[in-house]
Formats: sequence, structure tokens, C-alpha cells
Amino acid sequence: MRNPDRSGVDHRERLDRLYDEFDTASIRSLRDFVELFPPVDSTAALERWETARADFESRNGRIVDAFGAAYADIASRATRETARTAADLWEREGRAINVLVLDVDETLRSAGSTDNEIPRETLHLLTELHDDGVPIVICTGQTLENVKGFLVQGLGSELVHSGDLSVVYEAGNGVFTPGHGSDTKQLLYEELAPSVRRVFEQVRSSALGDAPQAVARGCHLQGNEFNVTLKPNHETGSDDARAVIDEALRHQIDSLGRAVAAETGIDGDAERWARAYYAAADAEIAAVLDRVGASVPEITVPEPVRELFERVDVGYYEADAAEITSLELDKVAGVEAAFDVLGIDDPFALVLGDSKSDLRVMEWVERTDAGVAGAPEHASEVVLDHVRDTDGLLFDRGDAGTPLRTAIALNRLAAFERGDGR
Repeated sequence: MRNPDRSGVDHRERLDRLYDEFDTASIRSLRDFVELFPPVDSTAALERWETARADFESRNGRIVDAFGAAYADIASRATRETARTAADLWEREGRAINVLVLDVDETLRSAGSTDNEIPRETLHLLTELHDDGVPIVICTGQTLENVKGFLVQGLGSELVHSGDLSVVYEAGNGVFTPGHGSDTKQLLYEELAPSVRRVFEQVRSSALGDAPQAVARGCHLQGNEFNVTLKPNHETGSDDARAVIDEALRHQIDSLGRAVAAETGIDGDAERWARAYYAAADAEIAAVLDRVGASVPEITVPEPVRELFERVDVGYYEADAAEITSLELDKVAGVEAAFDVLGIDDPFALVLGDSKSDLRVMEWVERTDAGVAGAPEHASEVVLDHVRDTDGLLFDRGDAGTPLRTAIALNRLAAFERGDGR
């Protein structure tokens, strides 16, 4: 915890007075209209925009006169509840957000509420924070090419190549930071032991070629550089997707068992070893194996085999993916590498995510006093438990704009404390 010198201002009390005295909801609506108004070639529409802008500037100016620029900016962006959350964070942490660490799927965008697109509001807020000098680290399990495509489309090539944006892709196997010369692309998986890399090569080669017919027809291999990820050829979240991913998980675990046994040169029941080890490590995996009728035996796993299993992770994402990843390369390793390239040596991050891989980053920033965490209400239960126990930044599905507005409000309070915007 930080204990900075404070101005002595009771921000919650002052914000309550502001929200009581002014119609901030109308001001926020005007600001959103002015900033998110799509480009159109219509005189009437442009006149409406000019009228809204003038109205916003007039109303906002009255708050500036009464409370100062920092408070006016908060009121024009954040609801009373969001502003109070920012005030509580400032009181507890006393630091501004100086980097964003953001998962994409089911965090910035949601198949259930945003048609799997990042909302324009969220993209605009990301641009605002970037323009304020806050670097962005996109931290995802997706391939680099997929991420680059929608980032350039949504945020623009100039921002993506500004030197202040980094992409941690494939859940930490690589880091892409445009504009940093030889450090632009770091292939972290190349630093793994040769034995681990050979295991992954073997699992990849058998991912579909040796798969049961239902898996071979019902799944496709995601085009990763290193991770081995089977995705359904059905709508994510559907019953068909759930059924085929359950079968794919069994196949991935069995393939991993065979690859590890071959690498160690130990003959035996490799598939049973793998099922027993990963079922014992994860109750959700044990439940899936039980569902598909794959027995999880009481069995002793040979030590050399266990040692390799301890370096490889199996990920199950219900009705979405069955994945083999490295335990030595997770999102934390990728974020640390990204911070190093971006020159962030004293981070205080806003971390947003929904899965167990995001939880590791949240736990890391909590452990090192390096940030705060937020999650959508539909996140994994362990993620929700962590966020409730720490920072409480929960938001509705598809509404990443709320924690981003909280970050902006927190940073405006920090500016006020520095004497800026009073």
C-alpha cells in the first residue's frame, strides 16, 4: 500500500455535492454523443452535432467554474457510482493507472452482448487513455495475426504502431510491441527446454491426424505459433460445441501422455498416466473426463513423466477450446516481457480479464502491489472471487467501458492531487 501526501480533500463528499448540484447524466449523454457521433455527410446532422457540442461545453464549463477541470472531466465521463469507486481506489492506493492489461474475448468484447465486436465506446475510451499517456498491453490467448487485425481496424494503425502498445499473444508464448526494433517481436517459447518443445511438436502433429472421427470432423486446429488449441466447428457455447470440446479434451490429454512417454523413453500406460495427473490437478478436467467415459484411475505416474507433465498445462474452456500450453510461459511472463520493452519499471496496472489465465496476472499485480483487477460478471468463479476479495471492479457482460471510465476518473483525481485541473 502506498501512503502518498494528500491534499486533505474528501473526494467522496466533494463528488457527492457535484452530482447533487448538476445534471451530470445529461452532460455525459452530450459528451458521448459528441465524441462517438459517426462521420456523416449531412448538413442537418452536423448542425445537430454542433448544437450538442455547444450545449456540452456550456454545461461542462459551469462545473469547471464550481469544482475545477479534473472534477468536471470525471462528471462528464463517470456515473456517481463509478466516481465513488475511483475515489475509494485513490484513498486506498494513492496511485494513478499507468498501464492497461486487457484480455479480449469475453472481456473487451462478448459473443453474448456485443456480437463479438469491441464496442465503439470501449475503443474510444482506450484511445483516450492512450492519448493521456497510458500504454496498452493486450493480453490474449489468440494468435498474433487475429489480434493485429482487429486492433488496427478498431484503434487505427497509428495507435497500434505508436510504440506504446504491446500484444501478449497465445497466453504468453510471444510478445509483439511494434516500433521497438529488434525487441518488436519476442518468441518466448524458443527459450523452453528442447524436450518440452519436442512434446508440443508431437502433440500438434497428432491433434487432428490421430484424432477420433468426431473430433477430427468437429474441430479445427487454431493457427498458433506454439500452443496446441482445438476449437469447435460449431457455434461457441452451443451444445454441439460443448460435446465436441469435451471429446477433444480427452484426445488432447491422451496425445500429451503418449508424447511425454515417448520423450522420456518410459513404456507403460501413457494415456492413463496423463488422465490421472491432470484430473488430480483440476476438478473441472476430472468432471469432463468422467462425462466422456474416460476412466481416471488410481495409478502411480513415473517420476520422469510427472516432471514433464509439471511443465505442461492442459486448458479446458467449456464449449470453446481444449488447449495444451506451457506452464513456464503464461500471461504473467508475457506481461513482464511487455513491460520491459515498454519501459514500465514501476507499473500500476488496470488488469481486466475473465479466465484462469487472467487470474494469474491479477494475482501477480496484487502480490507485487502493481495494480488493480476487474472482471465481467460472467467470468470464471475463481476470477470473480479474487476480484470481489480485492478491488471489486465487476462489470456487466460487454461493458468494459465502466472500469475504463473508473481508470480515467482515478487518474483525474491523481491529477487534482498534483495540482493539475483544480
